[in-house]
Amino acid sequence: MKNRLIVFVMAVMLLPITGMAQKNVFEKYSESPDVTYVNIKPKMFQMLAKMGVNIDDPEAKSYMEMVKSITSFKTIVTDNKGISSDISKWVKSRSSSLEELMEVKDDGTEVKFYVQEGKDSDHVKELLIFVSGIDKAMNGKGVEINGENRNIETVVVSLTGNIDLNEISKLTDKMNIPGGQHLDKKE
Repeated sequence: MKNRLIVFVMAVMLLPITGMAQKNVFEKYSESPDVTYVNIKPKMFQMLAKMGVNIDDPEAKSYMEMVKSITSFKTIVTDNKGISSDISKWVKSRSSSLEELMEVKDDGTEVKFYVQEGKDSDHVKELLIFVSGIDKAMNGKGVEINGENRNIETVVVSLTGNIDLNEISKLTDKMNIPGGQHLDKKE
């Protein structure tokens, strides 16, 4: 009986730690002043899909269908090395339940695409894009965010929904997602 009590007390004590480990980086850093955080809700995608799209144009129509199928879009951009390291660890643990679609390494910059397969081999439930080492490719020039020049070290993007792999490169191009141009080479 005493051993069971000890095990129970230890389990209760470890519960908050395991809860913290499960928290994703988007929740963890959404309020941090050291990141740019974007979370687009499904309603916004529905509104975007209805705005000025010529439904007679097949490309515009397929783009509209893609946009309507997205249920979540979250991204974090940071230049903070500690946060970048934490994001990298989270992506590594998260990627164990995803399939790596592609990896691109170029002069210290690394881009990885992970997916969770959807209803068939052409669709995914989730697309996770992780870009690190961007500061090396930018040669210290940085980008202007909210009127101040910032270097970017890491970007992580999560898209969920019923996403057609054949349309992802068009979507990432239109959303200006770093590394999205590499998806054109998937075939």
